[in-house]
Amino acid sequence: MKEQKINEKLASSLTAETTELLPYLGYLLQDLWELGSNPRIMQSLIEKNIPITPQTKVIDLGCGKGAVAITLAKALNIQVKGIDLLPEFIEVAKNKAMEYQVTECCKFVVGDLNEVVETERGYDIAVFGAVGDVLGEPLVMLDQLKKVIKPQGFLLLDDGYLIGEAENIRYQNYEYLTLNQWQETFQQAGFKVAAMQVVDTANEKEVNDRNNQFIRQRAEELGQQFPEKRDLFLSYVQSQENETEDIATDVVGATWLLQAK
Repeated sequence: MKEQKINEKLASSLTAETTELLPYLGYLLQDLWELGSNPRIMQSLIEKNIPITPQTKVIDLGCGKGAVAITLAKALNIQVKGIDLLPEFIEVAKNKAMEYQVTECCKFVVGDLNEVVETERGYDIAVFGAVGDVLGEPLVMLDQLKKVIKPQGFLLLDDGYLIGEAENIRYQNYEYLTLNQWQETFQQAGFKVAAMQVVDTANEKEVNDRNNQFIRQRAEELGQQFPEKRDLFLSYVQSQENETEDIATDVVGATWLLQAK
């Protein structure tokens, strides 16, 4: 039962509406390194707002293939630990760390985030980038993330806020808060907003559309290998495209830099 719950959260974080897709996500996403979050936005928010040293410790929870962690380690010369539940993503991250020559700064491990937040402690910065509700609804999630950072430590949160009507949302597997609701939740959880950056909607849609083309191609290939599952793979493409349309119309993608009070 616990494993099923974990797999459901993992699937949801990658815009998969069923755990049946989990064995195929590595193939479907093989052409993408950056999964969700923009590493350059994360880097910029840190550079502009946080004094850092080579001893600065960062944990990237739900690191995917390591794009954010490796970008931060390379650009800022800081220590980053990345954790993700998918072993194939962690393997890519390790290879990328070697490619970018940051193996001494980066450590990547497989782990369940719900367990990780109970043991990891003392980080200057935690990154939670486009991971959805893996740790629970927003207030619970923020309470969990706060435990891994130092007093007055920082959290980089990549998510989005609703500007349209909730009933217009095409991707129904995630409930977006309004900006006011996010601000109230940050306050409740004991965080203040140190900085915030919204995505360039036009550029984001262009990138997402290109990524969706890659995913569609891989879904078609899988559909040829497993004809009985073709509808399953194409439904994943549709979920990705729905989310892209939501971000272009009714949702604003945003990255918050939060500081624990």
